Amino acid sequence: MKIKRLFARAINDTRGDKTIEVYLKTDFGEFIASAANGKSRGIYEAKPWKKNILSDINFINKYFIEEINFKDFNDLILLENIFKKNVGANSMTAIEFVFLKALAYREDKQVWELINPRSKEIPFSIGNTISGGVHSSEKPKPDFQEFHFIPITNFKKSFEINKRARENCAEILKNIDKNFKFKTSDENAWQTSLSNEKVVELMKDVKENMIDEFGVKIHLGVDIAASQFFNGKNYKYKNEKKILTKEQQINYMQKLSDVFYYIEDPLEENDFSGFSETIKKSKSLICGDDLTATNLERLQVAVKKKSINSMIIKPNQIGSLIEVKKIVDFCRKNKIKIVFSHRSGETSEDILADLAFAFQANFIKTGICGKGRDEKLQRMIKIEEQV
Repeated sequence: MKIKRLFARAINDTRGDKTIEVYLKTDFGEFIASAANGKSRGIYEAKPWKKNILSDINFINKYFIEEINFKDFNDLILLENIFKKNVGANSMTAIEFVFLKALAYREDKQVWELINPRSKEIPFSIGNTISGGVHSSEKPKPDFQEFHFIPITNFKKSFEINKRARENCAEILKNIDKNFKFKTSDENAWQTSLSNEKVVELMKDVKENMIDEFGVKIHLGVDIAASQFFNGKNYKYKNEKKILTKEQQINYMQKLSDVFYYIEDPLEENDFSGFSETIKKSKSLICGDDLTATNLERLQVAVKKKSINSMIIKPNQIGSLIEVKKIVDFCRKNKIKIVFSHRSGETSEDILADLAFAFQANFIKTGICGKGRDEKLQRMIKIEEQV
């Protein structure tokens, strides 16, 4: 592949924060890719920038590549050998994205087809409908970070169900939350001053409404993001003004598993044993995000200690699609369900849908609608129509 130009610049994500966009001009076309920004970052995530975004941009723009022997997915290692020690995870992700797009175009394939032409199963959609935690600016607000609907049907119908569920939630919120102002969070989910428990009851009601309206199976999910309100010893709930010990938190998660099919980060990000106890007492998918941080070594510990049965994968949490493939393979070998996920600070980049389908994820979490979410949702719908 002959490179005529490789250029990086700063753009705004959906939160208005700076992230990176990479432009690639080859002898056969021009391509653009960008990386998202996380707000709720676990301490074990790779750093988004080597020093800062400007240092990453300067390195990319000064590094000269005239030609690279880039023929398939595994050749991403050539790019990692050049850039990985000199730029952060966001920049490395955008670089790999743009080269995959270019290669797919040259080979007259979709990006997913380039990675895995045998892909067949479309992932189920996890739609974040109500936000709390660090994703919400409300005071008071739910301590839990996200509340999800998970329709078990084809992706296009899931898209319709999740949008209707979001509307239904707003209709109820305006009647029961005196502070509700149709204000949305970083991920375009509704913000509310209600407590966790009241949101749970609302979600249960809306779920039944959606089942009646659409006639399909629908699960509920929740991202506890417990590290955000762990004080080093206990779990301090601000909205409900209660403090739970580790054992009490585990028992609370056991109670919630009667309602939620999917529970993400039920305990703080260092507590492998607590996750393990939660799985033993729970009926739910117990998903690691901050616990595992798209990191193979942490995943291996989690599997050894039986801490999780599902895992979030965010490419820019690790900054290497080569590592993502290793993680996916390890998950599949150990029967860990796979959830590809967006970030709260998104861009118009839609390649996440191709990656989720190519790696045959069980679920994809993209939000329900809005800038930075619609592009991924529509891309997955298009993939579903094509296959």
